[in-house]
Amino acid sequence: MSKKSELLENFERYLSENSPKVEGFHPHFQKALDEILKAGGKRFRPMLLLNVVDVCSPLLVENSYPVALGLEMLHTYSLIHDDLPSMDNANLRRGNPTLHVTYDEVTAILAGDALNTDAFLMVANAPMSSEIRIELVKILSQNGGSGGMVIGQAIDCEFEDKILKQDELEFLHLNKTAKLIAASLLMGAVICELPKESKSAIYNFGLNLGLLFQIQDDIIDATLSEEEAGKPTGNDEHKNSFVNLLGLEGALEYKQKALEALHVELKKLDKNLAFRLDTIVKGYFDE
Repeated sequence: MSKKSELLENFERYLSENSPKVEGFHPHFQKALDEILKAGGKRFRPMLLLNVVDVCSPLLVENSYPVALGLEMLHTYSLIHDDLPSMDNANLRRGNPTLHVTYDEVTAILAGDALNTDAFLMVANAPMSSEIRIELVKILSQNGGSGGMVIGQAIDCEFEDKILKQDELEFLHLNKTAKLIAASLLMGAVICELPKESKSAIYNFGLNLGLLFQIQDDIIDATLSEEEAGKPTGNDEHKNSFVNLLGLEGALEYKQKALEALHVELKKLDKNLAFRLDTIVKGYFDE
């Protein structure tokens, strides 16, 4: 079994055994949480965190699973809310009906709220020093809140059917998508107590990776069927996507330039870590 497969298998097992447990007599709230959190996906963000730890401080991997789960919970909350009728009004996520379709909009909103807040509880209870836990909570808050993912989503919704300039589009997606991906890497670096320069380099690499991730997502929306992607596609016509702004060929060229820029950032990292992250990038973007 490859290291990537082993980390993912162990993380999935941890998630299954440690996902939020709801008390009370609500007829389906626990089921709704379980369905969306255990529905799979690439686990891209927690795997980035765990791979950093595995390379730099492998003895800390087991202690890092709660943090990785908290990160996945925050990401999953954002997907639930992104799919709501008031936002993208999507009917499919990770190959399954979205929560507001299976249940109702109230359940979906509150499931997202629960995962958002419980994510920080998960990080706060991780078996590591209080100083590191506080730093991790700060990073997740800064990149997942109004200084990152939330303002990106707000801009995305506000400017539907309005053409943004390229720098504005990059700002949107750096916040909506890239900052949480960069935070995933940085949180791994914090757990390993890497030097300040290394943390800065890995965060910058993450921003570039996140932007590339979004470009890839825009291309998938334009080129794959709903069945192939496991979520609705062809729905970005009202959105500010790289394909809409640059055209498909332009987006593919932009992706290639972004890949080249990413490899420049990769060279600034520790060689062993750079090799592992390069393997992840190739596995995702070359498939």
